[in-house]
Amino acid sequence: MDERGKETETMRKMTRMADSYDLVYERRRLERFDLQVPAKIEVLSHPIDASAMVELLTKDICAGGAYFPTKAPFPAGTKVKLDILLPLRTVSTVTDTTRGLIKVNGTVIRSGPAGMAIGFDEGYLITPFREAMN
Repeated sequence: MDERGKETETMRKMTRMADSYDLVYERRRLERFDLQVPAKIEVLSHPIDASAMVELLTKDICAGGAYFPTKAPFPAGTKVKLDILLPLRTVSTVTDTTRGLIKVNGTVIRSGPAGMAIGFDEGYLITPFREAMN
């Protein structure tokens, strides 16, 4: 490879490294919370079992997604529907109206033996829990 070819290859490597850094930075720019909240996860598209549904607790959550520890994670690329129950405790008595339900679709972006990370789609709905998890 001549000098110009080496220079071009070096620039390509630097560009790939910069793109990788930007991707990691983009994923981590949202504040992440160590928060265990219950979620119902229903599979929308999966080659093996399109009707699977599980109830899990988050390990951490942010505006862009959540991590769910599980021994039976869905494969990366699986499309899912999530109902996430958030406590919204106030000084008054705790009733079902003090909890909120987030309904959002997402995609399993990472899957491993200890759990799965699900990235949320942009559209979501927040309702009081009393409207049920349907």
